[in-house]
Amino acid sequence: MKYTEEHEWLRVEGDVVVVGITEHAAEQLGDVVFVELPEVEAVVAKGDEVCVIESVKAASDILAPVDGEITEVNEALVDNPGLVNEDPLGDAWFFKMKLDDMSVLDDLMTEDEYKDFLG
Repeated sequence: MKYTEEHEWLRVEGDVVVVGITEHAAEQLGDVVFVELPEVEAVVAKGDEVCVIESVKAASDILAPVDGEITEVNEALVDNPGLVNEDPLGDAWFFKMKLDDMSVLDDLMTEDEYKDFLG
């Protein structure tokens, strides 16, 4: 898995990348009560706002961690946004992307680098 400074994780599955938020991010948000997912087939650039998460504390945007096309979204989060708190690294993935260039993942943090980043 790879990690971003925005507390997102990315996992390669075949020719797509699965994107979610880290346990740290889920803890900071508190109880998640609403998730708005991107449109399938949307083409996004790194840094674009692609999802909105609302918790009892605040609303936050999930940014595209890399350039690519959204190929699938996790509809289970719409019905059960609390999954983000229950299983942020598993069942609570947000979307899958097809990347133009998989080598961009080399620029992201490893798990150890992410742990160091958190301090």
